[in-house]
Amino acid sequence: MIMTDIFKPAVKAEKPLFDGPDWNFDLIRDVYDAIAEVGLGEMGLDIYRNQIEVITAEQMLDAYSSIGMPVMYRHWSFGKRFAHDEMYYRKGARSLAFEIVINSDPCINYIMEENSMTMQCLVLAHAAMGHNHFFKNNYLFKQWTQADAILEYLAFAKKFVADCEERFGVSAVEAVIDAAHALMNQGVSRNAAPRRRFDPAKARQREIKRREYEIEIYNELWRTLPQSKPEAKAEEVVIDLTPPIVPEENLLYFLEQYSPQLPDWKREIMRIVRVLSTYFYPQRQTKVMNEGCATFLHYEIMNRLYEKGLVTDGSMLEFMHMHSAVVYQPGFSDRGFGGFNPYALGFAMMRDIKRICLDPTDEDRKWFPDFAGNGQPMETLKDAWANFRDESFIHQFLSPKVIRDFRLFHIRNKSEDHAVRVEAIHDEMGYRDVRRLLARQYDVSQQDPDIQVTDADLSGSRRLVLTHFVRDGILLDKDECDRTLMHVARLWGFRVRLVEVDNMTGAKLREHETLPLP
Repeated sequence: MIMTDIFKPAVKAEKPLFDGPDWNFDLIRDVYDAIAEVGLGEMGLDIYRNQIEVITAEQMLDAYSSIGMPVMYRHWSFGKRFAHDEMYYRKGARSLAFEIVINSDPCINYIMEENSMTMQCLVLAHAAMGHNHFFKNNYLFKQWTQADAILEYLAFAKKFVADCEERFGVSAVEAVIDAAHALMNQGVSRNAAPRRRFDPAKARQREIKRREYEIEIYNELWRTLPQSKPEAKAEEVVIDLTPPIVPEENLLYFLEQYSPQLPDWKREIMRIVRVLSTYFYPQRQTKVMNEGCATFLHYEIMNRLYEKGLVTDGSMLEFMHMHSAVVYQPGFSDRGFGGFNPYALGFAMMRDIKRICLDPTDEDRKWFPDFAGNGQPMETLKDAWANFRDESFIHQFLSPKVIRDFRLFHIRNKSEDHAVRVEAIHDEMGYRDVRRLLARQYDVSQQDPDIQVTDADLSGSRRLVLTHFVRDGILLDKDECDRTLMHVARLWGFRVRLVEVDNMTGAKLREHETLPLP
């Protein structure tokens, strides 16, 4: 058993916290207090208040389907996801997560009632300490999310969508949500912090003003009189002819602001989807760091509880079995290889940072002179958790030792080449190339297509022109592109054209065009 070097010598407890798989709520409370004493008292973690919810397997499946949120509007895709996951779970083809944690204040932790007491202890250390600390302290979450307002906003969103379904019909609402969901990844301003922080109170004010306006222009009494002319529409769309600011990378924001014919309730639904897209954007950029932080902390905390005599040998063996499964990384030639396990990579790098801080080699001192041998692993890690995302973290902290342990190398396999060429091996230049290329794989701006609104005519033909700046010669899938453009055209209301141009030369490579469905 590898013991931690972070803590002072432990004082043995008279008896362990639990002995056996059975749990109860009093026992969970005692275990949480012991975990908090280690995490907050000895490790100096900074967390939101914790709210712990014990749920069933079916409730966990329901949480899966609504993208992990405790409150969510209704949509057919959530039901489809529930049916899909439930089928695989019932057949034994897929297990469920032991926990789900919500980035909110208080931080909501869902734990399964089917878990053993050892697993409850593990997931509390993992979620209530690890994820919670990362959510509260990482700079991306501070810039892009409001933990104290997200639950209230989701409650507003759920009620607003339900009201729209009652007033305008389920089909009309679903069509708007379908289109907005299709464009979620293009609903974030990547190069700037959010334009404004969402405010549920202001959202309610917009709804009140909208209803007052509808009451003002709509009078049920006049509908009973004979009509000499076609009845005017109840809701008149006012078109803002102010020239839009282009280029604009946030497609959802652009459509919400400038679409010539969208009524206000559709704009509000698009705003809701855009807020959710912004909320999840930091999680896409910090998967390795977030899971690595939680895994590292549950490992250290469980070892500390074992040192104190609060966890039995049997429970520790169960923990190590589950922990080993979580951080397992199949080899590149393994049939089960599906890319890098973020738990494995994050945990390995953070354990390596601890080693470099406490017992560095000459190689470590050469590569990491700023913190090698400083004797402060927790302070070094907390600084990394607060100030980096996956791309920058890997680029800054991936060591030659971890590269060797994971047997990382770089090969070139281009269609124009006659053979596969190994371009980076385990030498100094190879280490730097592998680190740079691996970091690039976690750069969201490199993985998502660069699509921007480059032209829009609000007073004439009402055309909308999008430009895809192609990187590395990778064009959009034609069928998927055409289907997505149909959603854009539905929201815009007029002709939409997408031009794919080479990012380096500006040469036009391909063009797509569509009209909204009647």
